[in-house]
Amino acid sequence: MAIFIVLLGPPGVGKGTQAKILAQAKNLAHISSGDLFRENIKNQTELGKHAKLFIDKGELVPDDVTIDMIRERLSRPDCKPGAILDGFPRTPVQADALEKMLAEFNGQVNVVPYITAPESIVVGRISGRWTCRSNGHIFHQMFNPPKADGICDIDGSELYQREDDKVETVTIRIRVYLEQTIPLVDYYRKTGKLVEINGAQAVEQVSRDLCLAVNN
Repeated sequence: MAIFIVLLGPPGVGKGTQAKILAQAKNLAHISSGDLFRENIKNQTELGKHAKLFIDKGELVPDDVTIDMIRERLSRPDCKPGAILDGFPRTPVQADALEKMLAEFNGQVNVVPYITAPESIVVGRISGRWTCRSNGHIFHQMFNPPKADGICDIDGSELYQREDDKVETVTIRIRVYLEQTIPLVDYYRKTGKLVEINGAQAVEQVSRDLCLAVNN
């Protein structure tokens, strides 16, 4: 039977990094809902065009459009053994729809790792990012500082901080995520599939804990 993992965690907790590590370790496809939206919009698929209508108006993409994108992605050959879902589902309604959809692919959600960390740590991880204005190279004040303040090591252009990476914006993003995710966390906790992972640890330790949770 195929293995499906739903990965939860707030912005800045390292979810994307861990999803890639886990996907490689388990030989599973990594499906990021954000990447999927960008791919469909860039390729101008019917679903992408439909989604863009809502995104351009600043509205949420309806569940049925998002679910159809996920279904199409899961139908590709690389998802036959299963997949790691990152960014979907976001609500209990979407979680119910996912269970019905996975039955079509001879699977179900096996485990839901929930990577958590104190708000101060997560805010520090994101708000330390600085981006190269010319080519988008990313530096971090603590983890990957540039050799010269405010200048990209690679192309010498100016480094700036995106609005999304500023402390005030990051704090709001995290709180909104947590508020929106509480019902989903409760949903999966009741199923017995939720496993909390301490995301404040070093990347390697988080990866070990994640693999342990998935293999149990």
